Amino acid sequence: MSDTTLYAQRRARLAAQLGPGGIAIIPTAREQQRNRDSDFLFRHDSYFYYLTGFTEPNAWLVLSSEGEATLFCQPKDAEREIWDGIRLGPDAAPAALGVQRAVSVTELNAQLPKLLENRSTVWFPFATHPGLESRIEGWLQPVRARVRFGALCPDQQRDVCALLDEMRLVKDAHELDIMRRASRISAHAHIRAMQRSAAMLRAGQEVREYHLDAELLHEFRQHGSQYPAYGSIVAGGANACVLHYRADQGLIRDGELVLIDAGCELDGYASDITRTFPANGRFTGPQRALYDLVLASQEAAVAATQPGARFVDPHNATVEVLAQGLLDLGLLDKHKVGGAQDVITNRNYFQFYMHRTGHWLGMDVHDCGSYVEPSEVGQISERKDPLSGETIKDRPSRILRPGMVLTIEPGLYVRPAQGVPEQFHNIGIRIEDDAVVTAQGCELITRDVPVNPDEIEALMRA
Repeated sequence: MSDTTLYAQRRARLAAQLGPGGIAIIPTAREQQRNRDSDFLFRHDSYFYYLTGFTEPNAWLVLSSEGEATLFCQPKDAEREIWDGIRLGPDAAPAALGVQRAVSVTELNAQLPKLLENRSTVWFPFATHPGLESRIEGWLQPVRARVRFGALCPDQQRDVCALLDEMRLVKDAHELDIMRRASRISAHAHIRAMQRSAAMLRAGQEVREYHLDAELLHEFRQHGSQYPAYGSIVAGGANACVLHYRADQGLIRDGELVLIDAGCELDGYASDITRTFPANGRFTGPQRALYDLVLASQEAAVAATQPGARFVDPHNATVEVLAQGLLDLGLLDKHKVGGAQDVITNRNYFQFYMHRTGHWLGMDVHDCGSYVEPSEVGQISERKDPLSGETIKDRPSRILRPGMVLTIEPGLYVRPAQGVPEQFHNIGIRIEDDAVVTAQGCELITRDVPVNPDEIEALMRA
């Protein structure tokens, strides 16, 4: 299947859901100024790209319920193309992208009222593009002015993200192929960083977080990734206890752990891997004890990731293992908190594990898609949170189906505190893999970089 056919099929699926007289307006992302004379590197809007495969800025897709796609894009401009690169242009766009019609974006304000006239519902992404609602209101004003002449003006506005989120949640074969390739690139980047850390320390060299970040970036670009999928986390020692720590200039010390959470983006799709390893290639006893516990909790989560299970099931499986392990290792005092079930009920584990075990993954690293099962959204139960005292309203968690992709990322973060054994202080560990739900269970697409501690040590000796 050609790319144009793939995107045309997606547009047709969306068009069929717009209802009689429906029309969807979907812009790409804006260019963002970084400083006085420079923009941030442009990255397209994911919804727009999902339907077009088009990566140029300043573009819009308008799709009718009859399936006609109109692309507004930058016109050819010989002078600007000298500075900014070759543009596809409206004349070439229909053949290149498989859309029925392409128009210069300079005609957007003139053309949109005509396209909106005699439509019943206008669909657009809610709360994602600042000012979009106002622009649509502006385009509707001349349509309303023509009502006296018999024109019809859309009387409904609906969120197109609700439709596209459901479409994007289950990945097709094309998407999964790209995500597997992205995962392989990212896995080898992690290996490169691990080996660089140990090699530099063996050579008596100073190692800083940015040295390892450089290894990641090199491997990403070396194999065709356009950029990191998110700001890479490279955290040495106590920095690993900061969940969203960024790669900085912190010193990587012999005898401490390093946590790297990093993944590349390839052709619009993200990967997301976390590995924790000893900077010098050898785990200490306390490090290994905590690492083995996190790994056991991940194995339980992987086993719980299968079709028909709920999205929350891997998290619950993780917490069960961690709760017992925290008691066994003495990080929680059973005389004060009780047994494992008490730890779970009262959320005593939250001191050391304060995030969920996964999220959807796809074009965005925290990808779109509801975490509530759509057919059961009306079923609500209430509970009191034991830590905040707030009343929480729960709805049934999403049922996992083949083609969904999620991360599985348990962790433990031990900050110095009263009652916490000193040998565990300032140890932060997270292990994260990307999982494709299959008919039989799940496929971990990021295991080209090992998680077994013996294998990590062997790798770092190489």
